[in-house]
Amino acid sequence: MHWSRQALLAALIDLALLATAWWLAFWLRFNLDMPDDFQAMMVHALPVPLLAYFFSLLGWRVYRHIWRYTSVAELIRLVFGVAMGGLLVAATVLMLRVPNFPRSVLLLHPMLVLLALGAVRILARLLLSGGTQSAAQGKPLLLVGSVQDAAIALPALRSAHQWSVVGIVSPLAVERGRSLQTVEVLGALDELARIARETEASAALVVSAPGSVARREALVGASEAGLPLLTMPRPDEWLRAEAGTLRKLELDDLLGRAPVALDEKGLSQLLAGQTVLITGAGGSIGSELCRQVARFGVAKLVCLDVSEYAVYQLEQELRAAHPQMRGLYYTANVREPQRLLAIAQAHLPKVVFHAAAYKHVPLMEDLNEVEALRTNVEGTLNAARVAGQVGASRFVLVSTDKAVNPTNVMGASKRLAELVMQGVARMHGTTQYVAVRFGNVLGSSGSVVPLFTQQIARGGPVTVTHPDIVRYFMTIPEAAQLVLQAGLMGQSRQIFVLDMGDPVKIVDLARMMIRLSGKTEGEIPISFTGLRPGEKLFEELLADDETTEPTPHPKLRVAKVSGLQSVDVEAVCRWIDNAGPAPDGAALRQWLQSQVPEYRPR
Repeated sequence: MHWSRQALLAALIDLALLATAWWLAFWLRFNLDMPDDFQAMMVHALPVPLLAYFFSLLGWRVYRHIWRYTSVAELIRLVFGVAMGGLLVAATVLMLRVPNFPRSVLLLHPMLVLLALGAVRILARLLLSGGTQSAAQGKPLLLVGSVQDAAIALPALRSAHQWSVVGIVSPLAVERGRSLQTVEVLGALDELARIARETEASAALVVSAPGSVARREALVGASEAGLPLLTMPRPDEWLRAEAGTLRKLELDDLLGRAPVALDEKGLSQLLAGQTVLITGAGGSIGSELCRQVARFGVAKLVCLDVSEYAVYQLEQELRAAHPQMRGLYYTANVREPQRLLAIAQAHLPKVVFHAAAYKHVPLMEDLNEVEALRTNVEGTLNAARVAGQVGASRFVLVSTDKAVNPTNVMGASKRLAELVMQGVARMHGTTQYVAVRFGNVLGSSGSVVPLFTQQIARGGPVTVTHPDIVRYFMTIPEAAQLVLQAGLMGQSRQIFVLDMGDPVKIVDLARMMIRLSGKTEGEIPISFTGLRPGEKLFEELLADDETTEPTPHPKLRVAKVSGLQSVDVEAVCRWIDNAGPAPDGAALRQWLQSQVPEYRPR
């Protein structure tokens, strides 16, 4: 190894301690009164332990450690080094057959060495890191979570010095009164407001797992105490300048779940060096797909959206984040098959992700029904045909949970889009066609989150359609990652559904957002407006054992869709084309029901 000045100093200190421990072992063996002949034996035999322990510690890489950051892992390595050194000394002394050598020294010496070397390292860490006194100079901070969760966050906080941890608030009643590195568990979550006042805490850091009940309960207590809620930086934020700073708790942290485990190797083989086309690339899901795909080193990323501004924003972001990637940005409409075909023929994409769609239920339910058919159904037909015509290996349709037993035009149009995709799949056997259904995505355009944010900013009221309405939620990155995973593992004509976790009451979502804004329901009222046309009170559970089958990925299941259900793709296309600019709404719904028998208009 390369010897730095610190490593040489550590080795010299260790050798001095080894010699001292050798003398002390003899001294203790003879009850503090060592005979002269044994003093000579001790001096003559000293090179043996010095060499044995030095090479043993060197072999266990003990001198690579930095004493300032000594931890349990370093101490364990030291134990092995000392044990090996003790065995080497014993073996050498026994092989040399030193006459009258006190064998108890061979047992005492390793224990004294371990005590001395371990103590000096721990002392160095305490002195060099400043102990707990430097941390006490920071702003008072409470940790919200179990002792196990707090143990992970505490070292990072103490090294940052801007925070002084004054206590832990645990969701586990049995942990009250316990302490972690001198930090005491002061109480339970329902006592957060009282504890915050007593400790004069400036903020509370939530260290419990994302999506846990503890996080949501902490939000209530923090709101009552007027206490800012913080959380640790995300993994990508550790790589940037603000890595050491805590960030405000966000809605994603309350409703999100453990990170999705992706088949990175398989996705890299599918996407690296390939051309990928994404429609609806400017939308919330489409743009996140672009970000995720760009990570895998695609040769070309063809981004297509009807919105000029959305394409411009996406272009600026991706060029800054991935300057080495060749991105091509088109303003085009999936309802124009010739334009779509021309773009695809120019670049010959290997994988096509089709995210372009109209998805706002009330808006598509009245006045715009035919637009839902033209974009969601005919647009999917065009994109699927083009993927087959240019020889793409995979086509992935982004669908929705509202396609399950639809009660509205938007959901029925997406179910018909799935059927159309399956019809096109029969014509192009070399292309794998799959669809992915998922529920509401936090922060996506048209979702309740941006609406609630605007209403809270205006001072309320926050409008909820019904006190009992529930929905399934996931974050935008989670949804995009699972779309990629389904595209990798899917077989043609399969429809995947995502494990959306537990449903969330919309009124609870509204309350969480109000409290995250630092307000209470007294300041920002909630009003109930009644269900809108085509809206369900409960969405069907998408990932149960009765309606789906498992896959190798724990968050993906395959929908049990009847193989007998099919549509005449050409007839569907003709009807939409012949519908005219303003077809009768009742006639449109009647025709849509003939194509999607499970559609039940409300």
